[in-house]
Amino acid sequence: MTPDRIFVVEDDSDIAQLVEHHLKRAGFQVDTFLTGNEMLDLMRQHPPNLLVLDLMLPGLSGFDLCRMMRADSATAAIPIIMLTARTEEEDRVQGLELGADDYLTKPFSPRELVARIRAVLRRSQPFGPNKVLRFGSLVVDLDRHEVSEDKREVRLTAKEFLLLQYLIEHRGRVLSRDLLLSDVWGYQYTGGTRTVDVHIRRLREKLPSLVKHIVTIKQFGYKFVEAT
Repeated sequence: MTPDRIFVVEDDSDIAQLVEHHLKRAGFQVDTFLTGNEMLDLMRQHPPNLLVLDLMLPGLSGFDLCRMMRADSATAAIPIIMLTARTEEEDRVQGLELGADDYLTKPFSPRELVARIRAVLRRSQPFGPNKVLRFGSLVVDLDRHEVSEDKREVRLTAKEFLLLQYLIEHRGRVLSRDLLLSDVWGYQYTGGTRTVDVHIRRLREKLPSLVKHIVTIKQFGYKFVEAT
C-alpha cells in the first residue's frame, strides 16, 4: 500500500526538519518546501494527500496559498492543516474561512500533529463503494467525494464535505458543537467551538437550498431538519 504523501511548507528549516522527521517516522511520504512557490510547482504535477502549511511565509503567505488552492478545482479538496506562531483568534478564524481544515499553534507537539493528520486523512476517505446520500436536490457521492445541488457541482473542502455528510445522516437530531467537534474533527479539538460556526456558515453560503434546513440551536449547536 502506497503511503499517504504529505507536503510541508515551513520557512523555518529547524521546524521543517523536525516535522519531516516525525512524519516519516509515522510512515508518511514527505516533501518539504521553504516557500509556497516551490510547493506549487510540484503540486500541479503530483498533488499530495494533505498539506501542512505555515501561515507566515516569505512571498505568498499561508492565507494566499490556501485561497489559491480552494479556488482551483484540481486542489480544492486537498485537506490543509495550518501552522502558526500567532495566537490571535482572528487569524484562526480567517484561516478556517479560507478553507483550512485544521489549525495548530506553535509550539506544538509533533505527536499531536501526526494524530491530527491521521484524523483528517481518515475522515477524508470514502466510506463505501458507490454510497450516495440524497436530500432534496442535494446529492452527496461519498465514493467520488462530489457534491451537487440542482445538478450543479458544488466545491467543498474535505472538512465541509464531512460536516455536511454528518448533518444529513443525523438529520432531526440536535447536535451540540462539542459533539460535532468530536465526531467530525475526530479528536478533542482545542481550537474553540467557533470552528464549527465558521464551517456551518460556509456550508450555508455554498448550498443556498439548505439554509432553511440547518437550524441554529441558541447557545448549543445545530439541527438539520426536513422542513421548517
